[in-house]
Amino acid sequence: MSGVSGSLLGEDAVISCPHGGRAVPATTSNGSVHLNGVPVLTGAHTFVVAGCPHTVDGVPSPCVAVRFTADDTGITVDGAPVLLDTSAAQCFSAAFVAQGPPFVQATQREVTIP
Repeated sequence: MSGVSGSLLGEDAVISCPHGGRAVPATTSNGSVHLNGVPVLTGAHTFVVAGCPHTVDGVPSPCVAVRFTADDTGITVDGAPVLLDTSAAQCFSAAFVAQGPPFVQATQREVTIP
């Protein structure tokens, strides 16, 4: 894990597209690792965006998805690498056009393994 830093993301992390739309996990998990009772996000999660007002030349082109690239920390949950607030990510339109990285807000919390 040398050279990797950041805070673990839980399913309640505040993630938004560059235009103000809110990104949330498309699916939830019971996960075996929790942050204050909330499952840790991993590279196996997919994200949808709602409320993006982005337009291109007056034509709506909202962000609809966020794709993360999990860092190679060596830390996994249920076999998938964990996501950090520093993990690379990109927002995409319905036409799969990259529209910029999301804003991610994580809070340091207590990690528990039930």
